[in-house]
Amino acid sequence: MDRTALPWLNRTENAKRSSSYAVPMRPSNGSGYLLVLAAIVFAGCSSRSVGNTPTSKACDQACQDNVAARGLRETMKLGYNLTLQGNPVGAQDESTRCLSGSGRLYGNAESNADQGATQVALTYEFTACENPNVSAAQAENYDLIFDGSLLETGVLAVQPTANTAIIITADSLSISGTVYDPAIDYQVSNCRIALAQNGNDLSGSWCGRSVGLTL
Repeated sequence: MDRTALPWLNRTENAKRSSSYAVPMRPSNGSGYLLVLAAIVFAGCSSRSVGNTPTSKACDQACQDNVAARGLRETMKLGYNLTLQGNPVGAQDESTRCLSGSGRLYGNAESNADQGATQVALTYEFTACENPNVSAAQAENYDLIFDGSLLETGVLAVQPTANTAIIITADSLSISGTVYDPAIDYQVSNCRIALAQNGNDLSGSWCGRSVGLTL
C-alpha cells in the first residue's frame, strides 16, 4: 500500500485508543485554538469480507445497528481530529481523504479552555468514506463505507471535569460494509438518524429502529 497517498491513515497509525476526552493542542492559556478530541485507532487496510452469512445468532439486527452506530461515531471523531485539531476557533471548512472516499467538515467550533469543552455546530459530509476497525471485542469490529451528511451540535468534553453532550442527525445516510466478528454483511440506504451522546452513552433512532451503546 502506498501510505503517502493516504493522509487519513498516515496521520493516525501511531495513535492510541483512549477515552472520549480531548487534550489541548496548545497550553491552556485561553488562546483561541481548538482542542483535539482523543484519537481513535484507525485500523489499517483490512479487507471487507464478501459473501458472509447475512445473519448471526451472536449478533442480531439490534447488535448490528449498534456496531454500525459505533463505527459512525468513531469515524466522525477521527474526521474531527484529522481536519480541525489546532485550528483557530470560529468558522471551519476542512477536507480529508478516507481510506477510500473522502470527508469534509464545516461549520463553527469554539473552545473554552477554562471549562474544558468545545462548543460545536458542524456538518460532516462523507463521500463513500471507508473506515475499518479491528478489535479483540467482537462488537467493535467493522469495515464500513459512509455516504451522506450529518449535523453535530452541542458540547464536546475536553477534560474529565466536562461532559460530552451532543446531538447527531441525518436525513439520508447510506452505509455499507461489514460489522461484528465474524463479519456480517451490513447495508442501509436513505437512513434517517437522530442520536444523542451523553458522556460515553450513545442512543437514539437509527433507520426507524432504536440503538443504545457505551462508547
